[in-house]
Amino acid sequence: MRTKIVRGPVVDSNTGQGRSTRYVRMAQGLFPKPIKLGPRSVGWLESEVEAINAARAAGKSDDEIRALVLKLEAARKTLA
Repeated sequence: MRTKIVRGPVVDSNTGQGRSTRYVRMAQGLFPKPIKLGPRSVGWLESEVEAINAARAAGKSDDEIRALVLKLEAARKTLA
């Protein structure tokens, strides 16, 4: 798994959605939560963003994407 961290504008560009939609999807469990980079900055793992995009392109249901998000966030613990 790549560990490149991308910031909000790159995420928005890669997903085709805006900031508010990203945060709504996070609240619904349909997008991974951000990684805290500092007191006022966050980012997302590029590999997680790509995995969500691939799931959407494959026509996965919201329930399947929620399960994927949980799996991706759990995998973060094994990165270190």
